[in-house]
Amino acid sequence: MTEPGRVPKPTASAMPHPAAVEPPGHPAATLSPTVAALEACLQEWSREGGPFDPELLAAHEELETFPVEACAALDAWGLPEFYVPVRYGGRQERLEEFIALLRRIASRDLTVAVAHGKTFLGGVCVWAAGEDGPAGFLAQQVLAGEPVAWGLTEPDGGSDLLAGALTATRCDSGWRLTGRKWPVNNATRGNLMCVLARTEPGGGARGFTTFLIDKRATPADTVLPLPKLPTHGIRGADISGLEFVEARVPAHALVGNVGGGVELVLKSLQLTRIVCVSLSLGAGDHALGLLRRFLGERRLYSRGLAHLPHARDVAGRAVARQFLAEIVAHTAARAAHQIPEQLSVVSAVAKAFVPSLVQGQLRLVGDLLGARGFLTEVEGYGSFAKLERDHQVVPLFDGSTWVNRAGLAAVLPALRPGRRPVTSDATSPAHWLREDHPLDPLDADRLRLMAPRDAVLGALPGLVAELAAQDEESPTTVMGHALLAACEQLGRDIGTLRPAGGVPSTAAMRLAERYEWIFAGAAALALHRARPHLRDGPWGRDDLWLRSCLALALEGLGVEPADATRVYDELGTLLVTAPDTPMTLLGTAGTHAPVALREDPSDGVPVSAREVEAA
Repeated sequence: MTEPGRVPKPTASAMPHPAAVEPPGHPAATLSPTVAALEACLQEWSREGGPFDPELLAAHEELETFPVEACAALDAWGLPEFYVPVRYGGRQERLEEFIALLRRIASRDLTVAVAHGKTFLGGVCVWAAGEDGPAGFLAQQVLAGEPVAWGLTEPDGGSDLLAGALTATRCDSGWRLTGRKWPVNNATRGNLMCVLARTEPGGGARGFTTFLIDKRATPADTVLPLPKLPTHGIRGADISGLEFVEARVPAHALVGNVGGGVELVLKSLQLTRIVCVSLSLGAGDHALGLLRRFLGERRLYSRGLAHLPHARDVAGRAVARQFLAEIVAHTAARAAHQIPEQLSVVSAVAKAFVPSLVQGQLRLVGDLLGARGFLTEVEGYGSFAKLERDHQVVPLFDGSTWVNRAGLAAVLPALRPGRRPVTSDATSPAHWLREDHPLDPLDADRLRLMAPRDAVLGALPGLVAELAAQDEESPTTVMGHALLAACEQLGRDIGTLRPAGGVPSTAAMRLAERYEWIFAGAAALALHRARPHLRDGPWGRDDLWLRSCLALALEGLGVEPADATRVYDELGTLLVTAPDTPMTLLGTAGTHAPVALREDPSDGVPVSAREVEAA
């Protein structure tokens, strides 16, 4: 095993070019060439002595040391290129592809994904501000492998951006910063941090400004590291902080306009919240891989565990949660391109909903694993305890579940179902979720702080009507009608809310949670309409995946669908009896079981399973 701190040299077999690896498997679970290339590398790197060797990562966890080997391997592979937009020389073009890449890394180790992926979050404000700021300089630094931190939180501020006390005052040569940013991921490890600072003594919405700080360009002893904090999960990540002591920064460190910092951060969060849910999807992939193995191996009462109805039901519910989580995440990623004006709502729903859904999935898996879910030395299952600990921090990133739900609750009257007429134009998700639909380029200028409508929820009546036109009596249609009825009731309940400022009421927060479940169900119906090929294969037989997602959404709304027990039983059975079927609808997931790779004697480049079959 490689010692922690020793970086193995990347080999040719660990570094296939994206074009060298063909997407494997069923067309409903096809990987893009780039994602397939990374997956092939991750499998190679996860072998004994590699940078993703589970024993090495476990050692970093135990010692609370940074996973330098894994991050160095990702640097060498070229992951930093996907943190930089194409217009600045990078490869960040389609948000769904970047989410798929980070999801694959998170499925191996959440700490590595959090530690390395933070650079994307740290740079978003600069990209969103446009070419007038330090975007060109930051692009050069990121492409060279320089980590970037995002300094938003402060010791006494929590999630309240307007409580920030770090000040930036003008001086002859630029600005002078005084205060602390803590806790911040990558604060000590990197030289760059994007910082939100108070530029007006009274603060307020126009009293803060964003700066890109390069510690190398500040006078000595004016930017001081704050110690790494011991954490319950992601123990190896650099969770620390910085203290600015009259630190002078040049004028060109300004990002965006003076006084525009809060608006810039809020718009940037609409993108980063969507990216954050990839961490949850990766955690869910990892957990389902462990669960599939456990159900196949464990025997109880002289028979396989998968023969017990309760075990199949729990497993089916875990699979359904993963399907619904990835549908919401995928819808949000495409919405960033197609309806960015509505992203304030879509991103808040995704960030509040997906991590919570996956956290529930992990509880289900942990219940079945029993003691194996807590014992770190059990062969094959020792990673679950770390996985469960690590994921607990994901709901806190970029606004906690409560913060995102509260933001949604505050705008519910404007989003009330039925308030605006339903349209069937190109903003419908059933249109832009099609695989052949050309996505618009990401355009931060189209982001808005207040969404004018929600096209996903607005499409629900039409989607249910289409189901009914095909088969009025089918179980899928029955559940679709139940979801629509719940949506109509939500509209009536929102109409009874009384306008109130400040913290949303408990009633408003519960309505916001119901809104999330209906949004998720509508997204599942839209995907079903947009991609008919998902009806093929084991998960799509008799609309199984769709019925499971609708059943889960209805249960979240307090409705008990009659078909639910059979649906979860079928999913749980398939999890064990179809071991080669990817546990995904969208082709970005896999299991940790070794994929059949062979090495070409000429160059040692890994070859995909499809090429093995062809040979």
